[in-house]
Amino acid sequence: MNQQDSHRNSPTIEDIREARKRIEPYIRRTPLLRAERIEKAVGCQVYLKPETLQVTGAFKIRGALNAVLSLPKEKIAKGLISSSSGNHAQGLSYVARMLGTKVLLVLPTTTAKLKVENTKALGAEVILFDGDNAARWKRVYEIAEENGYTVVHGFEDPMVMAGQGTMACEILEDLEDVDTVIVPLGGGGLISGVATAIKETNPRVRVIGVEPALTPKYYQSRINKEPTSLPLRDTIADGLRISVPGRNPYPIIEKYVDEIVLVDDEHIIQGMRSLAVDAKLIAEPAASIGIGALLAGSIAVRPDEKVCVILTGGNWELDALADVYKSVPV
Repeated sequence: MNQQDSHRNSPTIEDIREARKRIEPYIRRTPLLRAERIEKAVGCQVYLKPETLQVTGAFKIRGALNAVLSLPKEKIAKGLISSSSGNHAQGLSYVARMLGTKVLLVLPTTTAKLKVENTKALGAEVILFDGDNAARWKRVYEIAEENGYTVVHGFEDPMVMAGQGTMACEILEDLEDVDTVIVPLGGGGLISGVATAIKETNPRVRVIGVEPALTPKYYQSRINKEPTSLPLRDTIADGLRISVPGRNPYPIIEKYVDEIVLVDDEHIIQGMRSLAVDAKLIAEPAASIGIGALLAGSIAVRPDEKVCVILTGGNWELDALADVYKSVPV
């Protein structure tokens, strides 16, 4: 598939396999880590996929690389643009710097300062936008039209989804008898790619999306049997703070995701602490939500079940991390 296939709204397993070959030279193949100390608390075998160790500190580099490397060279040369809560911005900025092209990111004013600084440090031009998601994307497309930039959407673009799905290929190779894969659910690009790769390779594997209880757009959409937008509310999992289901991810999620579970902020924080104390991994709240769901008992598991939890990223404010960890015994 290429960017000219405008009629294509979803990736296939072939797209994901092609993406893997395309991006392999530039990314880190993250390990699969057994988390035996966490297992005692959650009642199943736990394996962590720590994209926190990825070259940009988050999984988003996979999708950004695949989408941009699939573009014609003349489009890359004209420049790239997107919007993001931070991790996609850093991934796209990294790719633009690698290819020597301009990139502009329109970020919400609520974006963590560290993510803004990291994006700028990678050479991107950053515009902080005070408005809702729809208004921000409207501005992105206006700027793209004015300047001839190519928009690389963080979760609507099927080439981005295909790039994110490459981590599922790694999981299936490293743990052939995996029973369940737990995936953080924000815009839906990650789980769309991962679920496609898993269900088109081994339909037996259960795929569960975990969503903040304060932004339950996909959970509510499943209940209503149609995409449902909700008022935007604050959650500690800022990377998953989206109130509108993705147009392209929604049907993929409905087709391939077995269950969507909501997680309270309290349990997300518990997940962060458990990862730090029991697995020695620093993960931002959005990345910790899967462990939070297991600790809360929100996902039914068996003692012999092999559960892989995707940790999406580790880019968060040090001061904020300190506030979360301050009650953690050393």
